[in-house]
Amino acid sequence: MELEFTADVIEWRGPAPYYYAVVPVAESDAIGDLAGALTYGWGCIPVEVRLADQRFTTSLFPKDGGYVVPLKAAIRPPGLGAGDRVRLRLGFDIHG
Repeated sequence: MELEFTADVIEWRGPAPYYYAVVPVAESDAIGDLAGALTYGWGCIPVEVRLADQRFTTSLFPKDGGYVVPLKAAIRPPGLGAGDRVRLRLGFDIHG
């Protein structure tokens, strides 16, 4: 299964600043419908992400009833930060 959408980038402060793309409500609902078959625990869902010319694997994290996609420093386009919007494509392995 694949989903493609535009997402808002947020900064989630912790011991160091982290950036995440917020999965929109409709796409979060679709992911939530399949979460039982996708999660490896704690609500985290493994995913392959395409962002511009980058392709990487990570896990979606549940947040505020939806999901966020971590945007690792190594793959973030230069200058991308909180308040920006990104186009993402997520790929899920629903067959395990």
